[in-house]
Amino acid sequence: MEQQQAEKRLNELRKLVEELGYHYYVLDQPKVSDAEYDALMNELIQLEDQYPEWFSEDSPTVRVGGEPLPFFEKVEHRSPMLSLGNAFSADDLRDFDRRVKQLVEGDVSYSCELKIDGLAVSLVYENGRFVRGATRGDGTVGEDITANLKTIPAIPLRLNEQVNIEVRGEAYMPKGSFIALNVLKEQAGEEKFANPRNAAAGSLRQLDPKLAAKRNLSIFVYAIGHLEGKEVSSHHEGISYLRELGFRTNQESEHCSNIEEVIAFTEKWVEKRGELPYEIDGIVIKVDRLDHQKEMGFTAKSPRWAIAYKFPAEEVVTILKDIELSIGRTGVVTPTAILSPVTVAGTTVKRASLHNEDLIREKDLKLGDSVVIKKAGDIIPEVVNVLTELRDGTEREFKMPTHCPACEKELVRLEGEVALRCINPQCPAQIREGLIHFVSRNAMNIDGLGEKVISQLFAHDLVRDVADIYKLERDELLKLERMGEKSVDKLLSSIEKTKENSLERLLFGLGIRFVGAKAAKTLAMEFETITRIKEATEEELIAVNEIGEKMAASVKRYFETPEVLELIDELLALGVNTTYKGAKAPVESEVKDSPFLGKTVVLTGKLEQLTREEAKEKIEALGGKVTGSVSKKTDLVIAGEEAGSKRTKAEELNIEIWDEAKLVEELGQ
Repeated sequence: MEQQQAEKRLNELRKLVEELGYHYYVLDQPKVSDAEYDALMNELIQLEDQYPEWFSEDSPTVRVGGEPLPFFEKVEHRSPMLSLGNAFSADDLRDFDRRVKQLVEGDVSYSCELKIDGLAVSLVYENGRFVRGATRGDGTVGEDITANLKTIPAIPLRLNEQVNIEVRGEAYMPKGSFIALNVLKEQAGEEKFANPRNAAAGSLRQLDPKLAAKRNLSIFVYAIGHLEGKEVSSHHEGISYLRELGFRTNQESEHCSNIEEVIAFTEKWVEKRGELPYEIDGIVIKVDRLDHQKEMGFTAKSPRWAIAYKFPAEEVVTILKDIELSIGRTGVVTPTAILSPVTVAGTTVKRASLHNEDLIREKDLKLGDSVVIKKAGDIIPEVVNVLTELRDGTEREFKMPTHCPACEKELVRLEGEVALRCINPQCPAQIREGLIHFVSRNAMNIDGLGEKVISQLFAHDLVRDVADIYKLERDELLKLERMGEKSVDKLLSSIEKTKENSLERLLFGLGIRFVGAKAAKTLAMEFETITRIKEATEEELIAVNEIGEKMAASVKRYFETPEVLELIDELLALGVNTTYKGAKAPVESEVKDSPFLGKTVVLTGKLEQLTREEAKEKIEALGGKVTGSVSKKTDLVIAGEEAGSKRTKAEELNIEIWDEAKLVEELGQ
C-alpha cells in the first residue's frame, strides 16, 4: 500500500472503528458482528505500527492500554466531588422534600437516576478532546487515572463538539464481566474480588493500563461539573446535552414532578434491580432546576439539593437440604450449602459457600434448617443465619468427614489453620484442579485447554499429572467428543509452544503452596534455573527479597518430595524449558558506573536500532526503571524520531533528554 493510500485508509479506519464502538458501547446497538469489529481494529493496529509517525492520542487503539505507570499523580478537582446524604424509607424522602421546599420558592421537580455501584470519576475535555480523568479521592483531590480510563470503550476520546467541559460519572464492571474475571482469578490461584464495585475500583486503581483494558469496564456519565460557552437550566437538560456530545448516560432515569412520583420510582427499582446487567445500590434524587440547586447550596459534606435512597438488603428464607464437599488443588476441603432453589436479587440461588467447618459450627447449621440467604455485594450467595425458632425436631447434625471424599485418605487440620485438608498428592480431585491451574492464563497459558477439556482428558485417563499434557497424541484426542482435526492440531501446537515459556510460568503452574505469580517471578529471576531452586537452602530462599519464612519452607518442602523430583525430570525429558528467560535483576556492584542506576527513564518516539522492549530491558538490566509517562520524578527521557507530547513535557520540566544515538553509546559503554 502506498503511503498516501495508507494514510487515507488509516483515517477511514479510525473514524469507522470509533463510530462502531459508539453504537456498541454507548448506544447498545451494534452495527456489525464482534468478528468484523475485531478485524477492523486489528487492521488499524497494524497500520499504526507500520506508520508510527501518524500516531494520534485519540485513536481507538489507545484503548488497548499503554506502558505501566510508576505512580498516580494527584489531581485537584475544579469543584468538589461531594458525597450524598442517605434516605432509607419513603418517610425519609418526604422529609427531604419538606427541607427542599423550606429553602426554595415555587414548584419543585426532581430527577431520579439509578445509583450505579462503581467508582466515581471526573473526566475533563479541552476543545472536545479527553485530556484527564481522575478518581473522586477525598472529594477535593483525586488520582490521575487517565491512562486506565482511556481503555474504557464507552468513554469518548473526542466529543461531537469542540467544547471545554468536565463531567462526572460512575465507572463500573458489568455482572457478566465480574463473574468471568473471578473464574480467571480462581483458575490462577488468586484471591477473587468480593463484588463488582471492588473489581472496578481495583482495575482502575492499578498502574498497568493493559490490565484495565482486559477488565471490560463501562461507564455512565451522570452530571456536568463545569461547562464553558453554553448554559443549561436543569439537570435533565444537562443529561440530554451530554448524550448529544457522545457520552453514555443511563436510560433508566426519570423526571418526577413531586416526591410521591419519586417514591414510586424507588419502589419500582427495589423490585426490578435484579434484572439489570450491572449493580445498583440505590436511587439518586436531585432537585432538577439548577437555579434551585444554587440557591440551596451545600453543607460541609454534601449538597442540600440531592439525596441517595439506599435499598434495603434483600434477604430470603430457604431450606438447607445438604452440605456438599469439594477438594481444591491445595487439598482444602470446602463445604457448600445445597439449598431449596430460591430467588435472591433477581437470580435463582441453589448453592452458597460455607467456607469451613468452623463457620458451620458458629452458625449452628443443621440439615433441614430454615436459613436466611443474601448475596454478598448482591452477587455471591451466603448464609446469614439460622431460624432456630422454626425447628421441628427433624433437623440433622452435619459432621465433617474424617476422610477425603475423593480419595478416602485421612483429612488433617494443619496447625494454625481452620480448614481441613487432604494431603494425599495422588488425590484425583487435587490432580484435576492442579491441571486446570497449570494450563491457566497466568501459568503455562495453554490456549484451548480450559477446564472442560481438562475434565474430559481426565475422565478418559489421558492425563494424570502435568507431564501427561506434553505426551498427548493426535490419534487419542481425535477419538474424544467435540475434538475435530483443526481443534486438535491447534491444541497440540499450543501445547508445544508453551515448552518455551520462561521458568516463572512453570513455577507458578506447579501450584507450590504460598507461591503466587509474583513470587514465582521473583524466585525465577533470583535463581535462574529450576535446578538451583531445588538445591537452594531454606536460608538462601529467605534471603530473597519478598520471600518469607512460610513461603521458603513451602518451596523447600515441595522440592524435597520424591514425586516432584520425578515430575521435574520428566518435564525436562519432554523438552519443557526450566530456565528464566526474562530480564535479569541488576546487581548494583556490576552497574555501579551505569548512567541509568537508580534513575526513572521514559522512552518516547520511534527508535531505529532497538525495539522499545529491547531498550527497556537493557536500561533495567543497568539499574534503571522505565516508566510510561513524564512527571517531576522522571530523571531522563529518551526521545526517538517523531517524539511528541512527552518530549514537550520533558522540556517544560527541564528534564534531561537523550536521542537514540546517545542511548546506544551509553548502552555500549
